[in-house]
Amino acid sequence: MEQGSAREGARPAYAPGVSPHASGDAARVPQDRVPEQARGRHGEEGPARGEHTHSEPPAPRAVQRHSVRGQILDALRAALVDGELVPGQVYSAPALGARFGVSATPVREAMQRLAAEGAVEVVPNRGFRVTERGPRELAELAEVRALIEVPVMLSLARTVPAHRWSVLRPLAEATVAAAAVGDRAAYAESDRAFHRAVLTLSGNEQLVTIADELHRRSQWPLVAGPATRQAELLADAAEHTALLDALIAQDLTVVQALVREHFNGADR
Repeated sequence: MEQGSAREGARPAYAPGVSPHASGDAARVPQDRVPEQARGRHGEEGPARGEHTHSEPPAPRAVQRHSVRGQILDALRAALVDGELVPGQVYSAPALGARFGVSATPVREAMQRLAAEGAVEVVPNRGFRVTERGPRELAELAEVRALIEVPVMLSLARTVPAHRWSVLRPLAEATVAAAAVGDRAAYAESDRAFHRAVLTLSGNEQLVTIADELHRRSQWPLVAGPATRQAELLADAAEHTALLDALIAQDLTVVQALVREHFNGADR
């Protein structure tokens, strides 16, 4: 029931342009014009002999942070969740840079960060291959997340007053809004934001960091896996609001049932 779950339904075909969750004016580069800094040079990434390099990287997305690398990192993460970066495919930094209207350098830096997170693998002198993941990995991630989050949420349900839970209502509603329009990337962000906010009430920063990293990994698409359907996003979002209601009411029985169902559905 989490974002990276293998489910029925076909992955939507890639459509160029700015995704519905993007805002602002996206930088675009005509297909017949590649910035000089993005053109192939000796030592730059390119398709290797015997390697299949995806010829149509994801379209540029609007980004709003000051750091170019941060902008590109956000856009690439959204492309991973949306399935625009296909598991098993190799993407070169110059080609991606041309699509985003930037040089290859910030793309390469962002991809190195994704490699450290396990989302992509570095292919020397060629580019970056999107990691291929199977259902077993997803199930293992769900199991570890449950081991961490379930006891913490039950403990918080006993101790946190209702008014502090009520402050999280907009975060739960944000997941519903993203699910309602079928925006998988926006849903992934709002989903993690809700879980982070809940776990932050524990006061354990290390726990929050580790849980968020596991959560992010669980949202990457499976190899050859179907995209998450809108109905499934809506069901997940409804669990967030129901969980918040149970936490406010300090109904431990319902909290435990909802949290366990939330994670049991993550490996479906």
